Amino acid sequence: MAGEPKAWTYLSLLEACDNFPYDIVPEEIYYQLYLPDDDQPHGYILPETVQKMPWTSHFQVNHSRPRSVTVIDSSKGKDTAGAVNSAFQELIDLCIKKNLFHIIDGKHSEPFKIVSAKYSVHMERFASALFGITSQGSYITAYTKADDGTMKIWIGRRAAHLYTSPGMLDATVAGGIRADSNPLDTVIHEADEEASLPEDLVRERTRSAGVLTYLCVTGSNFPGEKGLVIPDIIYLHDLELPKDIIPKPHDDEVEVFYLMTVGEVQKALLNGEFKPDSAAVLIEFFIRHGIIRADNERDFIEINTRLHRRLPFRSPRYSDIL
Repeated sequence: MAGEPKAWTYLSLLEACDNFPYDIVPEEIYYQLYLPDDDQPHGYILPETVQKMPWTSHFQVNHSRPRSVTVIDSSKGKDTAGAVNSAFQELIDLCIKKNLFHIIDGKHSEPFKIVSAKYSVHMERFASALFGITSQGSYITAYTKADDGTMKIWIGRRAAHLYTSPGMLDATVAGGIRADSNPLDTVIHEADEEASLPEDLVRERTRSAGVLTYLCVTGSNFPGEKGLVIPDIIYLHDLELPKDIIPKPHDDEVEVFYLMTVGEVQKALLNGEFKPDSAAVLIEFFIRHGIIRADNERDFIEINTRLHRRLPFRSPRYSDIL
């Protein structure tokens, strides 16, 4: 009936993240982004973005199929990484000055590494989705256990002013990985900034728990440009907290934290109350902890497959981001 809320499943929640079609030939639709001295692409760019972008002389745009945008090495091999960084920065400065793209929001943002590159290059976080480069985030799911083993999970609610998913439920701690950081240091910093959790405790108790990969296309629920392709890598961490440690909002990004039972989190997930990527993080957490299993979830294999998609661009080696 019209007006009824959508009935979500764990699989459909993942499909909201991993929604790039499996049955298309990307080269027929998108421009591919290339860097100097590298024959592999690093991103898919929408034709509308290519048309609107104020390209400078440091980029070569090829409109013949297979269409491409290539960064030119103005240093002629003397400082390729520096030339690429300068080319992107000059271009993004123009975009901000002319207020061309909603996603940039008219402001500068922290540098994010282009992790598929063979050398160390970066661009501003807000602009990265316009070029389709791989995004990286790092998450903590914090939980407590009672004496009988019953688990409860600390869940945050995003502040109403945030650009994406305002007011929705979220993982305990999450943050994008800056160009000069790594997954563990990112969550340690964010745990203090978002949840007032002390560094010593987080560093001692946090456990690496794997990685998620998926390929997202921005849609109707995204406030910025639609149809942007965002390959995403999420590093997962578990943190069992003592019962007397209570996360508390520290910055203005988290409104409140709730200590929720597994059943309450499952209900909120299936009601569509979570930020999409955080829903994926919690689904994987439930699989890892034996809550979602082959004997109680009919889409168990497909869910696991969608949590670990092979991305179309070169993946970073962990040592590359330390």
